Amino acid sequence: MNQLEALKQFTTVVADTGDFQQLAQYQPRDATTNPSLILKAVQKPEYAPLLQATVARWRGQPLDELIDRLLVRFGCEILAIIPGRVSTEVDARLSFDTSATVARAERLVELYQAEGIHIDRVLIKIASTWEGIRAAEQLERRGIHTNLTLLFSFCQAVACAQAKVQLISPFVGRIYDWYKKQAGAQWDEAAMAGANDPGVRSVREIYNYFKHFGIPTEVMGASFRNVGQIIALAGCDLLTIAPELLAQLAASEAPLQRALDPEAARAMDITPVQYDEPGFRFALNEDAMATEKLAEGIRNFCADTRKLEQLVLVQ
Repeated sequence: MNQLEALKQFTTVVADTGDFQQLAQYQPRDATTNPSLILKAVQKPEYAPLLQATVARWRGQPLDELIDRLLVRFGCEILAIIPGRVSTEVDARLSFDTSATVARAERLVELYQAEGIHIDRVLIKIASTWEGIRAAEQLERRGIHTNLTLLFSFCQAVACAQAKVQLISPFVGRIYDWYKKQAGAQWDEAAMAGANDPGVRSVREIYNYFKHFGIPTEVMGASFRNVGQIIALAGCDLLTIAPELLAQLAASEAPLQRALDPEAARAMDITPVQYDEPGFRFALNEDAMATEKLAEGIRNFCADTRKLEQLVLVQ
């Protein structure tokens, strides 16, 4: 049994890519996309016809609608390959506008439904800002399931749980990046690997809290930099993994064991917490890493959405 097969015993494996032609060989249940991944895919020659056909079919529509239709087209192609759900992201420029996020999410779902896709096969990705979490809360009440992304802190995770969102995506690799950059020459890669990786520790804390209190929100580790981070989170509800790392797991037959255990989490001594808006904003502000990475992540997704718009405009 290779490591990918072993991992699937404990964890739902999700592919983190817009390049759907790579999916079938790894047999993930779900898949996640974001503006950066879609931008990367549409610049490949094999996806040029898909971009051209989508723009040609809906030419004359507003630019934001063209982008949504492109995202949904990729999502539909992915759903033709996988048995589970695809995550599609709301424009990150709406990250601080609750009502606009709700409206855009509803449109994405309507576009999927027009293509014959059941609502339960779509997760709407929204940045884990206070406004984004409030939007997700409204959407969940309407039966539209959400994936709260750009999540770097415990307070974001707890606020999402309070809002009863379907799934959260704590970002392992970007947390690791921040701490490694802060440490500079003092960073000890070996000492900070595996269970000691700061990104791994963050997800483990969230997972243990959710399982201890029986919180149904799914925890999906995301943004991995190496296979060691994935192995250290075996047992997490889901892990979304880039094709390059899926290939590494599939190529290795080294032992892989469950690292996160719901039974162990239930036996832990954990204090419950609650966040209102002032408490959330203060807790997030106190976490320099989460504050910086959330802002940076939104900026980067916005920049890639603008690049995607430029590609659409020149068709």
